[in-house]
Amino acid sequence: MDLVSGYKGMVGLVFGNENSSSNEDSYVQRLLDRISTGSLAEDRRSALIELQSVVVESRAAQLAFGAMGFPVLMGVLKDERDDVEMIRGALETIVGALTPLEQSKGKNEVQPALMNTDMLSHEAENISLLLSLLSEEDFYIRYYTLQILTALLMNSPNRLQEAILTIPRGITRLMDMLMDREVIRNEALLLLTYLTREAEEIQKIVVFEGAFEKIFSIIKEEGGSEGGVVVQDCLELLNNLLRNNTSNQILLRETMGFDGLISMLRLRGRAYSFTQQKTINLLSVLGTINLLLVGGSEADAGKDANKLTNKTVLVQKKVLDYLLLLGVENQWAPVAVRCAALRCIGDLIAGHRGNLDALASKVLGENHQVEPALNSILRIILRASSMQEFIAADHIFERFCEGNCDGQSMLASTLIPQPYSMTHASIDEDVNMSFGRLEFSSSLLAAESICLLTCCRAASVLSYVLKDNMQCKERVLRIELESSSGALGHSEPLMHLMVKYLALASGTKHKESKSNTSGNSYIQPIILKLLVTWLSDCPPAVNYFLDLRPHLSYLLELVSDQSATVSTRGLAAILLGECVIYNKSSESGKDSYAVVDAISQKVGLTSYFLKFDEMKKSFLFSAEKSTAPSHKPLSRSAAASMAEIEDVDEQLSSDHKGEDHPILSSMFDSGFINFVKRLESEIRENIVNIYSLPKTEVAVVPADMEQKTGESDKEYIRRLKSFVEKQCSEIQDLLGRNATLAEDLVKIGGGESSYSDQRATTGSERVQTETLRRDLKEAHQRIEMLKNENTKLESEASMYQNLAGKVESDLKSLSDAYNSLEQANFQLEKEVKALRTSGSRGGGVSAVDVEAAKAEAREEALKESEGELNDLLVCLGQEQSKVDKLSSRLMELGEDVDTLLEGIGDDVGLPEGGEDDDEEDAD
Repeated sequence: MDLVSGYKGMVGLVFGNENSSSNEDSYVQRLLDRISTGSLAEDRRSALIELQSVVVESRAAQLAFGAMGFPVLMGVLKDERDDVEMIRGALETIVGALTPLEQSKGKNEVQPALMNTDMLSHEAENISLLLSLLSEEDFYIRYYTLQILTALLMNSPNRLQEAILTIPRGITRLMDMLMDREVIRNEALLLLTYLTREAEEIQKIVVFEGAFEKIFSIIKEEGGSEGGVVVQDCLELLNNLLRNNTSNQILLRETMGFDGLISMLRLRGRAYSFTQQKTINLLSVLGTINLLLVGGSEADAGKDANKLTNKTVLVQKKVLDYLLLLGVENQWAPVAVRCAALRCIGDLIAGHRGNLDALASKVLGENHQVEPALNSILRIILRASSMQEFIAADHIFERFCEGNCDGQSMLASTLIPQPYSMTHASIDEDVNMSFGRLEFSSSLLAAESICLLTCCRAASVLSYVLKDNMQCKERVLRIELESSSGALGHSEPLMHLMVKYLALASGTKHKESKSNTSGNSYIQPIILKLLVTWLSDCPPAVNYFLDLRPHLSYLLELVSDQSATVSTRGLAAILLGECVIYNKSSESGKDSYAVVDAISQKVGLTSYFLKFDEMKKSFLFSAEKSTAPSHKPLSRSAAASMAEIEDVDEQLSSDHKGEDHPILSSMFDSGFINFVKRLESEIRENIVNIYSLPKTEVAVVPADMEQKTGESDKEYIRRLKSFVEKQCSEIQDLLGRNATLAEDLVKIGGGESSYSDQRATTGSERVQTETLRRDLKEAHQRIEMLKNENTKLESEASMYQNLAGKVESDLKSLSDAYNSLEQANFQLEKEVKALRTSGSRGGGVSAVDVEAAKAEAREEALKESEGELNDLLVCLGQEQSKVDKLSSRLMELGEDVDTLLEGIGDDVGLPEGGEDDDEEDAD
């Protein structure tokens, strides 16, 4: 046999060479020879007893036995079934060979028990032979056989599961052991518990063999939740059968029902004694309830329908009352039990309209000391000393408000401002406080005694009330609370109070950093979560937040605060982004452009966007973080020490040192994380668009470019000049912003390349790097194209400048011609006057002739000057049309027309005082 020879080789390596066997090896060999070849029964029994003794005491003997003893003893089990003493001895010896003696000191040291287990389970015939021994009448034979099968299952579970499935009636024989004597039953129960943990096929067969009836029968015999470890084993087996198995849950619900399970939650009297084992049993029952509330595996199509049915039936069986008694009313119950009950309440009402209404209508307490169940749960949130209890109670409000607009409105309707004298009372003094008064009391107490932890917890609940509910957001926005300090009657909006507490938490955090504690490092993220939820898709809330200028300044400082945690800086960046994308204000200094400019100046866009990347890489927002809290099965090993159950807060505080507080893993569920990631993408796009576009878009409408009726030429030119200057200013601002974005792009590209040199990048990072490089290349190409267009425009501008000079020259020549005509006209008038004078003296020329000559000369001069002026106006009209077209083209291309025409015509203008002379002539 190759396997046996291999083990013999291993024995030789342990004890020396194969030729020099140890004393134990020789001794075991001699005993096996006596068992297999002995003629006297007493001698064989004696050798078997000696073999059992040496195997139990010596690791070397265990190792030697595994190499050559199994074939001998399995032969005894097969051929000598009538000899009960030999069968007992052989089974007990095998149990000793499979039981580890002591822990090995070295990692590479051989483990004889594991090697023997592997060797025995290698042959399926050995498993079949052992299962057949379960039908023997002898008690010890069945007992030792179950112990062997349990040892094989613990060390080689897959191999044993496969072997049992191939053996006819193998599981049936194990199930029959549950109805055997107590010791046999307990061993069979433990074996089935190990066997059904991962094997779905075995689970189906076990249920088919009546496992549910037998499990609840044993639980009842053992005393229910007050029973011992056997009850725990029964519940663990039940949980194995129900976990992620919809068909088994339906079968339990429709056959046995949930009565036997729910009855274990009933506490007998208020003086109930919570021992360690009873606590573990209750936790196991609550674990079973939680499995029913999950419904089944994710791949099961009928999971959701089964889950809703389970929730309906459980509430009909009054399970909600028992859970409230365990988690809320019985404050003497262990913390672990209260937390598990509260979590079950949250899962019980999630997505179930009837259960939500049932919880909202529940009233707790006795006689006159009664209050709504939701108020009692809120008290636990505000005053619980255990962080796990706060998280569990907070989970209820999260599930209650999720998709429940009516429930949110009901809670928000109680948020009515109360006088300070009323809200100043302690939350423990008045049991008749409403939900809203409890909330406001926690806020004002935080303002007075710096109890930021209470304020933080109240903020968490308020975030659920406001989530995705515009009506509640606007209603709470109008609430103003009477301050505990300052002038009488001074009130302050609730939102502004939250920002104040956020700033106070920064000071508290700095004090804690000096004392090397991080107990309250989760306060700022939770308050930021409230503000992020409040401002989401709510422009009035954004406007209210920006009413105080210091709010924006503080957020900018918080984003850049290196002493703050990664999630704090990231959520502050998200809150700033919401002030941009949900900002509908047109008021200067509060609009989205002002917020973007403040981010660019105080933080820098590159540094601002990096806060998102840092946050996504943190353990809170990473893809590796579980989307739901994992509940490990409460097995014997997990429940061996109550320290694992009671000291959960200490365990949390010791993990993730130097990172965000691990309590936030429970507070920031997958829904909020996905919401933040969607916001981050939208914020990036909007900020880049706002930063790269002008504040006011000016559309060039042709009608606006035309001269208005009654508008003088000077006013028209002045308006056009103002329009061009405005566009030029916006173009310069755009060029500056684009240059900044290009620099940021280069920095990001360089950072990515250096980062890829330091460590191996993933495929997505390489794709991002290539995309940035391609964008950078396109940007360079666009710049070159713009340079070419600019050169072309400059040449055209030079040509038009020359043309304009020519036009000015023509205008000057026309002006000179006009002046010469005026001078000729003046000369003619002088001649006419001279002729008049001479005529009056000599009488040679009549007055009629002089006037006729004068009229004729004037007419000829006017005709001549009028023709030249018409030609001049035609030329001017053509040139002005060309200039208008060229100016329009230059403005479209982003050139400053006034700058190009500056200096043209200064030296060729009209003569000094020309306009005045013209006006005098006209007069």
